[in-house]
Amino acid sequence: MATLDAGVLGRFGRAATAPVELQARGKVSRRRLGPGKPIPFGIALGPTLLVAAWVIGSATGTLDPETLPAPWTVAQTAGDLIADGRLQSNLLTSVQRAGLGLGLGVAIGVVLALAAGLSRVGEALLDGPIQIKRAIPTLALIPLFIVWFGIGEEMKLIVITTSVLVPVYINTHAHLRSVDARYVELAETVQLSRWGFIRRIALPGSLPGFFIGLRLAVTISWLALVVVEQVNATSGIGYLMTQARTYGQIDVIVVGLVIYGLLGLFGDIAVRALERRTLAWRQTLAD
Repeated sequence: MATLDAGVLGRFGRAATAPVELQARGKVSRRRLGPGKPIPFGIALGPTLLVAAWVIGSATGTLDPETLPAPWTVAQTAGDLIADGRLQSNLLTSVQRAGLGLGLGVAIGVVLALAAGLSRVGEALLDGPIQIKRAIPTLALIPLFIVWFGIGEEMKLIVITTSVLVPVYINTHAHLRSVDARYVELAETVQLSRWGFIRRIALPGSLPGFFIGLRLAVTISWLALVVVEQVNATSGIGYLMTQARTYGQIDVIVVGLVIYGLLGLFGDIAVRALERRTLAWRQTLAD
């Protein structure tokens, strides 16, 4: 039965008993060479600068209102859409579609990553087709999906799900395969069961990759939603934008784009907060 190398165990032991002063000096060094102290509300700085540039460009006449309406015009249009209830109902439909597709895609992606990461047979069967799907744009698959599944909600859900599972699978599988072999040897030494190995070593080891994939998946779910909601949809933000394009309502189109952008931004913030909470034990460059 495999055992951990004595030298490795010795190094682990010395690291565990390192003086507090050395650890403190290491932390100071990381701060000096790292990205610096966190900026309060730094995530909002970039979007705020974009909005400020938009306001200045509109106020000075640099931006043609026929091409890009002013922020106050867009805000007034959003208020009108809220007042007549169209924005809320279409937003709810879009959130339900994206949320359901995201949930299914993440669950399927994790299961496939475990099957391929823990089994050579699983990898041989699954990795190739998923890499092929990754290389094919979602937009190119929609005509085929329409033929197979029609133009109803089923097709839209399948497009979002298949788009989402790819980044979750890729990143989770990559980090699962990069789990240190010494942990596998240790699990064999203490005679962990297969399920115990998955729960205590495989899943925790793949979590950093899973969260990277989840962040990408949240964004991709909205990108896929934009596409599918323009295919025979009768509700949703994409449908609202399609109708606005037909009637030349650029301000409504911009309202839809702003909503998509905000949903993507807040979704990413939520995932990053969950990642920090779940992986609080890690010491990284961002700490």
